[in-house]
Amino acid sequence: MRTFLRVLVLAPLALIFLAFAMANRQNVVVSFDPFSGGDIPSPQIVLPLFMVLIGATMFGVVLGGFATWLGQGRHRKALREARAQVQALRNEIESLRARANGPVAPASASTAIVPTRAA
Repeated sequence: MRTFLRVLVLAPLALIFLAFAMANRQNVVVSFDPFSGGDIPSPQIVLPLFMVLIGATMFGVVLGGFATWLGQGRHRKALREARAQVQALRNEIESLRARANGPVAPASASTAIVPTRAA
């Protein structure tokens, strides 16, 4: 069932991607110098338009994922601290259980309460 749904979603996306790539095959110049005046050659690449757009989209996805990962840092820290606290509490529970289930020492005569009868 999952494979069918995956194909149902990915097949139209693949067709759209293929149609986009076929429609945008013309070359474009990608320049890396925003201040080029035309006198000095600037670093540039000539690529098909669809590659530029898909590359920019992929770069945006990676950059957005990294920004999200950075933004969730405080949540990961809180989770680590909570896990450490849970582990410490589990260790304390185990030590208390071991102490409660261990051998009981007999009460000494000095601490024993002896009932007396009132006359």
